[in-house]
Amino acid sequence: MSSAPTSTASAPPAAPPPGNRRGGAWHTLIRYARVAPASVTLAVVLIVTSILTGTLWSPATTGGDALVWAAGVSTTIHGGFWWTPLTALFVPEDTVQVVLCVLLALTLMAVAERLLGTVRVVVAFLVTGVLGIALGVVGQWAAANVGELLARATEFDFTLDPTIGILGALITASAFASTLWRRRIRLLTFAVILTLVLYNGDQNNVYRLIAALLGLALGAILRGGRLHRLRRSSHGETRNLVAAVIAITAVGPLAALLPPGGFGPFSFIAALFQNEQVDVASVLAKCAAADTSNCREELSLVSVQGFGPLLLSLLPLVLLLVTAIGLRRGRHFALLLGIVVNAAMIVLPFTALPGGDVTVDIDDASALAPAIEVLLWLLAVLLVPLASIVVLIVTRRQFQIRAPRDAVVRFTILVAVSFALLAVAYLVAGLATLGGYVPEASLGDVFVSTLRRFVPAGFESVLGPVIVPTSAVVVLLYQWVGPVFWLIFVLATLRLYRATSTGRTIGDEVHFRELLRAGGGGTLGFMGTWPGNVYWFSEEGDAAVAYRVINGVAITLSDPVCHPARAEQTIIDFVGFCDANSWVPVFYSIHDRYLPVFESLGWQTMSVGEETLMHPQTFDMQGKPWQKVRQAHNRGVKERISTLWTTWDELPPVQQSQIAALSEQWVSEKELPEMGFTLGGMEELKDPDVRLYLAYDPEGELQAVTSWLPSWRDGTVVGYTIDFMRRADGSIPGIMEFIIASAAQHMRDEGVEVLSLSGAPLATKPAGADGDERADAEPGAMDRVLALLARTLEPAYGFASLFKFKSKFNPTYETLWMAYPDPVALPSIGNAIGRAYLPDANAKEYVALARTIVR
Repeated sequence: MSSAPTSTASAPPAAPPPGNRRGGAWHTLIRYARVAPASVTLAVVLIVTSILTGTLWSPATTGGDALVWAAGVSTTIHGGFWWTPLTALFVPEDTVQVVLCVLLALTLMAVAERLLGTVRVVVAFLVTGVLGIALGVVGQWAAANVGELLARATEFDFTLDPTIGILGALITASAFASTLWRRRIRLLTFAVILTLVLYNGDQNNVYRLIAALLGLALGAILRGGRLHRLRRSSHGETRNLVAAVIAITAVGPLAALLPPGGFGPFSFIAALFQNEQVDVASVLAKCAAADTSNCREELSLVSVQGFGPLLLSLLPLVLLLVTAIGLRRGRHFALLLGIVVNAAMIVLPFTALPGGDVTVDIDDASALAPAIEVLLWLLAVLLVPLASIVVLIVTRRQFQIRAPRDAVVRFTILVAVSFALLAVAYLVAGLATLGGYVPEASLGDVFVSTLRRFVPAGFESVLGPVIVPTSAVVVLLYQWVGPVFWLIFVLATLRLYRATSTGRTIGDEVHFRELLRAGGGGTLGFMGTWPGNVYWFSEEGDAAVAYRVINGVAITLSDPVCHPARAEQTIIDFVGFCDANSWVPVFYSIHDRYLPVFESLGWQTMSVGEETLMHPQTFDMQGKPWQKVRQAHNRGVKERISTLWTTWDELPPVQQSQIAALSEQWVSEKELPEMGFTLGGMEELKDPDVRLYLAYDPEGELQAVTSWLPSWRDGTVVGYTIDFMRRADGSIPGIMEFIIASAAQHMRDEGVEVLSLSGAPLATKPAGADGDERADAEPGAMDRVLALLARTLEPAYGFASLFKFKSKFNPTYETLWMAYPDPVALPSIGNAIGRAYLPDANAKEYVALARTIVR
């Protein structure tokens, strides 16, 4: 069943359909310069200024004339160079920044220019850049005067950084982007900037943060003072954003290693990932002669020398990146892994602190403030992992894809056996050379050292004094058993991510599709291939039923997939299968021809919707009943709307992104939960058997997208059922009528017999339509309940509006039925169907649904 046509915006930059692109690199460059003249001009200016000031080949830190153009407390305020907040935006600091700034000017700045226009992007670049630097310098000067550590440490630094204005312009432009890209631009940009501020502490990053905040305000002003409220996102987009944030926090500590060196609040964490080089032979010789407290500190440094321990020190970051990969795929194991690793990151700063008594001498009150500031920095480090854990818990419903039991068992065995073998190998080698440790080791010391081999250096302080082996074989094991184990763990985790517990095997799905191609299942049968359904097969393997079990109710989807002569026996056998499993069987969205079977079983039936059918071979749009459709189609032709009949895999990535952005905008504009079961979304249209029919305007902008589910007879496609329907903001009136009429013409040429506009839930066909003898019948109690339910849900989901839209195409109607064995089970059946349609809805979304209905 399709969702109602709705309005949304495509995401920039749009790409024209194949055939409209100009060839040749020179034409591409000219076209690019015409589209983004300010961005190209900025890139050229940066190259010229870097040559004139010499920063292209000699960093500004070496002195020279470049400092005259640099902003900072020492130049802008103390030196009186008032113009530097402006000039700092046009002179890169060194060769690396020249390359980076030119690339960002030609990409991010160009995106901003596409959204804002040339004049406004120049204004945004200058306003956010100049004010961002000026406010940053003044704030830095004021903070240094009151003794703030970070400000005092960077008081004599300077800034030459065009990226400040570029990022300010980008955030400003995000106000004009579609919901999908606005959320992505803002969330990811601020996540990166905040990570750099917290871990690197460079004043440039602080200026970037100020410029980005100014960009938010300027964007709202340019939009007429309107602030964009946070909108909900689809399940897939939520997973992508959470995964991106976790990945950014993972590489945060490495940001402290970037030049000019970390001095942010969290920068001391970087010390955990650095190996201070020491003379190993000298330390071992000295400490073998005398075991002193100084030796113990030096042996701790020796224990983390080498490539193996360095890799082990990076373990928390690697595990967070692995977590991000799994979160993007919606994996439940990644959710658990992310919570555990972030909990360990909370403990890490405390275990990494030096052991023993720590004393701080404070001679007077002036020294108290810096000490308190350092303490607050240490405590603030907890905020990132704590916030990550909160985000993961709040969004936990999005990560419910679990691995099958056998995959979990294989994973557990592999990890456990690997740990045991590597630990035993080191333990046996260590015990065999017990006298080869510095300092002298006992049996217990070797056991503790075995545990040390599997944890990063930052956690070792809780495991007691360090012992270092001198035997070559033990040294090799000492350094590598940990990294090898965690490599196995990471590879096993990535493999576990690929295992999905759906209750069906790949072979089951292949067999089900084979039966669909042979015939059976009806016009809605292909929905049985969607995630969430499992399959029952007859003993002969020539019949199948797609179903899902929710709270003991086995809900089938559409007609049995079998030869018509086998339908009755297939239904009886499936009912017996459900009875053996103590499930209540419910046949949902079945067609009229199966009603006699359920009447013979003594079951109850009720109408749950109407399917609207067109017949392409007789489709011609002639006569008054077709006037509205004909007008919409003619307008599309007049507006030179082009169409493309294709599949997801045949589309280039740019056009795939257009469809994703168009769909995401639709989801974000609704507070209501996404529906599933008989309503497909983005994932369902990516099936290779599903056809897409797209509409583009003459400029190549995507105007509308529809997806079509096939139905077969003897291996030949004889029908298509519409599922996914979306249109873009600004599309011509009647674009959906145009695309459906065009699709009908295309299918007529291909010899397709049936075009189904899918079912409209809770709809009732017009009185007397198709000679329906029940039209004049007195409605029963259940009919009245369903009519009330349809009226209640109409403000939220527009089922009646959808049905009215489909009626424009003068279809024939087929009632969709639900058959169930016992009226007493109706409450549990209704609850199960509700959960099938809204499998991931949370309390907030149910409140939004109720609010919409009340309104």
